[in-house]
Amino acid sequence: MKTIDLLDLDENSNVSEITKQVYSKEPLITASVITQLEQSIMKLQKKLKEGFAQRYEKFKMLKSHLLPLTNITFDKFGTRCLTGSYDRTCKLWDIKSGHEICTYRGHQNVVYAVAFSEPYGDKILTGSFDKTLKLWASAKEECIQTYRGHSAEVVGVTFSPDQSTFCSCSMDHTARIFNTNSGQEMHTLKAHTGPVISLQFSSDSNMLITGSFDSSIVVWDTRTSKPIHILTGHSQEISNCLFNFSNSMIASSSLDGTAKLWDVRTMCCFYTLKNHEDEVLDIAFDYSGSKLATASSDQTANLWTVGGAVELLQTFYGHSNEVSKVSFHPTGKLVLSGSQDTTCRLWSTESGECIQVLKAHQDDVFSCGFNYNGDTIITASKDNTCCIWRSMNRD
Repeated sequence: MKTIDLLDLDENSNVSEITKQVYSKEPLITASVITQLEQSIMKLQKKLKEGFAQRYEKFKMLKSHLLPLTNITFDKFGTRCLTGSYDRTCKLWDIKSGHEICTYRGHQNVVYAVAFSEPYGDKILTGSFDKTLKLWASAKEECIQTYRGHSAEVVGVTFSPDQSTFCSCSMDHTARIFNTNSGQEMHTLKAHTGPVISLQFSSDSNMLITGSFDSSIVVWDTRTSKPIHILTGHSQEISNCLFNFSNSMIASSSLDGTAKLWDVRTMCCFYTLKNHEDEVLDIAFDYSGSKLATASSDQTANLWTVGGAVELLQTFYGHSNEVSKVSFHPTGKLVLSGSQDTTCRLWSTESGECIQVLKAHQDDVFSCGFNYNGDTIITASKDNTCCIWRSMNRD
């Protein structure tokens, strides 16, 4: 399987011309599949046209965990999701039916971090407050291997895009890289002086970024385990850090009330986003990496263009408590926000208007996101439930 990036595709693109360009550049694409390729690109273009007026209805409430949830994530194709919980389990769910597929038991404390391998999701990774990681076969309630080494709670896990390695981060001030096939620990990453709470691989798997309560972001060379650069400038704890799609830019958010944009080539901050009046709790790039959304304790979310000149495009007003999570619809035309006011809201990136308020929970919404196709939303709350929302425009 090979991913072909069509970041310039929009509603007005000439599909036939794009098909010819892809065919001329990709030796894996033969003449026999040109028609299929063109149809696939047309389908993508149709999705881009549909995204603006999309509305969602509640499909099913998932209530199986005994204690509050900690995290949720979709698989690559958006057909399954994982939930971690304070009840020491991780559960695998079928999104289409809303039924539970598997329950993974074995951790001795809170399951705080969960991740799928991509693109097939045949492996599942969990990180726990019991200081261990576990690797599971996704179709079975079977632990393949347990990984030890951290001396404090594991709060983040992720697979590298090439699936050869996976990484964990911990309150013990370190991150660790493991070989997926052998299970051996390859590197212990030590550069932070505070808990490491955020991590992400670059799309080529050659770099890793870690964000810490020590107010810094470290950029690592995954092949040597050496820091490439330490990004400093925030005055309080980091809440999140992300690469854009092309790995040319890093965005970071902080409890100091700002977000920053860093040039990967120079490792310098080239812009500080200062529009929020309180802590910035989350950030998200759109799929092209040209727009950034920020979520804040000041009860707002902001939308910025960051592809060229940095500019504030929209401020989304409407939540009555802090906004803890933001994510983009795959078309980039909608932003989803989750809040302590128990609701999620859908916003138009073009007008800044609230398109829909999603009301289903009785407590703080701490996580929310779209599936790969954008036709399903999952919201997770401290009331121990997840809610599946389906697009009313589904085929």
